[in-house]
Amino acid sequence: AAAMTPGVHLIRNAAREPEIVDLQNFLNLMGARIKGAGADTIYIQGVDKLTGAEYTPIPDRIEAGTFMVAAAISRGDVLVDNVIPEQLHPLMSKLKEIGVEIIPAADNIRVRVPGSLKPADIKTMPYPGFPTDMQPQIMTLLATIEGTSVVVETIFENRFMHVPELRRMGADISLEGRVAIVRGGPDWQGAHVESSDLRAGAALILAGLFAQGETRIGGLEHVDRGYERIHIKLAALGADVERISNC
Repeated sequence: AAAMTPGVHLIRNAAREPEIVDLQNFLNLMGARIKGAGADTIYIQGVDKLTGAEYTPIPDRIEAGTFMVAAAISRGDVLVDNVIPEQLHPLMSKLKEIGVEIIPAADNIRVRVPGSLKPADIKTMPYPGFPTDMQPQIMTLLATIEGTSVVVETIFENRFMHVPELRRMGADISLEGRVAIVRGGPDWQGAHVESSDLRAGAALILAGLFAQGETRIGGLEHVDRGYERIHIKLAALGADVERISNC
């Protein structure tokens, strides 16, 4: 709205995520006059009109991160293509701490598990800190690793919706406000679980890759909001996964 409103506009305490910078670049290509994205303050000089333009958005770093965790939770070896590695630095650093081998290149990241994994502590923070959108997935990974991990959620109040469902599959996770105590272990069994939001659904899919037996996940409409054909992509990597309905 500010891009086409006369005058100079300031957005203070702005989010610094790469997607904000990408939106600025797109709007400027269309004729907007915006600068500062990626910093705390964004400056907008209103213009009379915007024009059409062709633009390719940046890759989805959270989708890429989810597949990186999928490789780790299945103790596999996966090349995640079409990524911007520097945007995934917080996740890569934490996976390395856990014991996952991370090999970044210009536009891809190889993820492999050469040996045993170890617990770690996670604290979500605004970008460039560890993303809250990856917290459910990394917690699921930690819950498969023997030892105790601590996950602190500082961004979203209701970001632990996946925990009761993971418990149904055998995860040992206790909650104390915004803190989750994760006591990892290998004894997981498939169960019928329900996705309550986008990232919780992704976490449950990852849990199903690790658990013994069949896992059925409902509420896939939430997952569809952020992952295109995730079941097909996982199947292409060797997962035994099938979508049996639209929900």
